[in-house]
Amino acid sequence: MRSSSNFASALASSPAETSAAAAPAVDSAPTALRSEAVVGTTEVEDSASHATAVLQQLCSVCDEYELAQLGERLQGLAVLVGRDLVAVSQALTGPLGCHGPVQASAEHLVGLGGKRLRPLCLALAARVGQPSDGHVRDLGVAVELIHSATLLHDDVVDLGETRRGAPSARLIYGNAASIFAGDLLLIDAIRKVVNTGLPKLLPSMLDAIDEMIAAESLQLTCRDLLVVDIETYQGVVVGKTGALFGWALRAGGRAGGCSDQVCDALESFGRELGHTFQLVDDLLDLCGEPEQTGKNLFADLREGKATYPLILAMSRDESLRPRLEALLAAESGPVVDVDAQMRGIVDAIGLTGAIQDTRAVAAERSKAAIGALEGVPEGPARSGLAGLCELLLSRIR
Repeated sequence: MRSSSNFASALASSPAETSAAAAPAVDSAPTALRSEAVVGTTEVEDSASHATAVLQQLCSVCDEYELAQLGERLQGLAVLVGRDLVAVSQALTGPLGCHGPVQASAEHLVGLGGKRLRPLCLALAARVGQPSDGHVRDLGVAVELIHSATLLHDDVVDLGETRRGAPSARLIYGNAASIFAGDLLLIDAIRKVVNTGLPKLLPSMLDAIDEMIAAESLQLTCRDLLVVDIETYQGVVVGKTGALFGWALRAGGRAGGCSDQVCDALESFGRELGHTFQLVDDLLDLCGEPEQTGKNLFADLREGKATYPLILAMSRDESLRPRLEALLAAESGPVVDVDAQMRGIVDAIGLTGAIQDTRAVAAERSKAAIGALEGVPEGPARSGLAGLCELLLSRIR
């Protein structure tokens, strides 16, 4: 069997199928990445590149952390959902329903790519059953558009200047254009869900968006206060991150024709996966490698966002809050060595045991996610979903 690094190279050089015809059955999936249409245009090549980037990243992480067994398990994802991800990426390159700065703002963000983890999870959930390609594509696009809409809005609220390593849309096209662009993406997502004709999906999608807005409102009330408790943090995470991951998994199950019970199990998995994802992201803000994570160190800390390890540490060391408040105030005053002081605060957080305990909580949430998969039929899709949990945890070992 090929090593995961060799697999990543092979995947990068494999031509992607561009047809939107019905997906092959799982047992014929090895042909899924063969080219059966005219390819070679820049747009198709870029779409395929975006689509396979996530799978290549999964394999490279396995190599980095010497997770050979997990890498071997994840190799099958290209066969199972590679075609789905290509179709989603190609659909995301299409024109939107308006012109001018609003369209440009939306296309700027969507064109930057991103991890596309939600469409990946949705596609895996769909492959638990027997979906049509069109449904997987449209729902994968819908969940990515919802996520992108929240990023456009977040950058306006947070006055964000960069996103995915590039200038944010609001910095280029202005706050108003970014707000309307987010609204445009939400409408497009709703339209795609409606057009699938699948039962019960639109109400559950609206419920998820409602949860996300409620969580954003809760976070807004606590903004810059640094007095958030664990219970409030959980409420924000469940709504902001867990709700959309949960809906993505439920939507995938619906696309695959799964039973209500299986869809419920998939949604539970998604919510726990989202919780795990956020805890891992919180830790990477403090001790990640920017060149690997694509995120600057202390980004959340600089904004005064109350992450799980920070909340835990401040509950154990009363000196941390005033130190951080003074540092945040100093950033807008005379020049200070902010990075050095940030590292000092991170060291103090570590001394409280909060980083180690956050790792333990992330492991618990990951275990709960994998436990939820007991209600999902065994097979390569379920194995792939469990592998994503293990891979998330590997980033904070």
